[in-house]
Amino acid sequence: MKLKILVGTMTSTADYVAQAIQMDCADLVEEIEVQLMDGLDISVFDEDALYLICSSTYGSGDVPDNARHLYDSLDTAPKYLGHVRYGVIALGDSTYQQTFCFGGKKFDERLQGLGAQRIGEVWCHNASAGTLPEELGTAWCREWLALALAPAT
Repeated sequence: MKLKILVGTMTSTADYVAQAIQMDCADLVEEIEVQLMDGLDISVFDEDALYLICSSTYGSGDVPDNARHLYDSLDTAPKYLGHVRYGVIALGDSTYQQTFCFGGKKFDERLQGLGAQRIGEVWCHNASAGTLPEELGTAWCREWLALALAPAT
């Protein structure tokens, strides 16, 4: 099984988290590909893979600039994504409580609306907590992958 991590970021933090996961979780899946969302659209979900959305939140609860085209395409060129299994890492700052982690949460909402199947809960990292998102994100991902790769019962 291939894990495809799609990264939406403004300051590279989400990219650092994705790269840490790529290194730390290589023993759990056959292949891990990290891809920035720049220029991507809904067709990125045509591949047979397990997907992980790793997105920061920008401005007033928006997806990052590099993720805008992909996010918008989920609405402007919708198609049924029932074959897609995914997880979400949402990065945010609880100082902005009204929009905390909305970048990742917005992707989750759109993907579910198109029939995609989220595995587990959205994992939210709070920049104000003083913890390293790369460390906590890789620990969460190891648990998430165990859930995602478990045989269906």
